[in-house]
Amino acid sequence: MKTADAAELVPDGASLAAGAYRLSFDTGNYFAACGVDGFYPVVEILFRVRSGESHFHIPLLLSPNGYTTYRGS
Repeated sequence: MKTADAAELVPDGASLAAGAYRLSFDTGNYFAACGVDGFYPVVEILFRVRSGESHFHIPLLLSPNGYTTYRGS
């Protein structure tokens, strides 16, 4: 599996096909690098792309003991 930063997930001019997608965040390594003992070693966000949709902003709000996400504008 190729890893990429957020700027490389979808190249300019490309679009996502309709379907289900999963974003996986390696929060364990992130917290370890910060010297924090986090509860969730991995956070996965599953979302759906509908036909005709083209812009996605899916923030991950993270703390050592919890997380939340939402569809932004």
